[in-house]
Amino acid sequence: MPMTSHPMPGQPIRLYRHVLSGHCHRVELMLSLLGLPVEPVDTGFGPTGSRSPEFLARNAFGQLPVIEDGDLTLADSNAILVYLCRKYDTTGRWYPDDPAIAGRIQRWLSAAARQLAEGPATARVANVFKREIDMAKAHGIADTLFRIVDDELAAKPFLAGDTPTIADIAHYSYTAHAPEGGISLEPYPNLRAWLARIEALPGFVAMPRTAVGLAA
Repeated sequence: MPMTSHPMPGQPIRLYRHVLSGHCHRVELMLSLLGLPVEPVDTGFGPTGSRSPEFLARNAFGQLPVIEDGDLTLADSNAILVYLCRKYDTTGRWYPDDPAIAGRIQRWLSAAARQLAEGPATARVANVFKREIDMAKAHGIADTLFRIVDDELAAKPFLAGDTPTIADIAHYSYTAHAPEGGISLEPYPNLRAWLARIEALPGFVAMPRTAVGLAA
């Protein structure tokens, strides 16, 4: 069973998502780990989905995911992770107040928004959604990132320390699905062990796999 973290919302949190988006999956995973009720709203990309006038009123950047929690509408997956933990994780385990841990978490959130997005995520998007990109560049960024992650996970079980935090949730989806972008995880044993630890957490939910790249 998921690890519930009261208080609970008065109604399910509405999650506008695309089921093959890692950004959306990290929010869906966090909601499940917190044991929060969710109402998923499957939303496509483009002028009839995330670029429609109705959706742009929720997020002017036209990006998924977006949540609605009561009167609050919030976009950006990392921002949503922070919000969910600050409001609903009364244990403080996922986004601790300790300044050192919070600083380490922010470091990894920044890496998720840059190196993870420009490397593994971009390579995967190219294969899953048939986009033209500089695949060699994306693979190079991914290799640099994964080597750093693998080295650091040799000394600790999770990215920010001894327990899982939102840093791990922000990195899990696109790392686990990197083979879909043609990126092998075999060279990174500590990273692969970390993925297994995330997948063993109570409340874990997987993102659907796509048979492309090395996952074909």
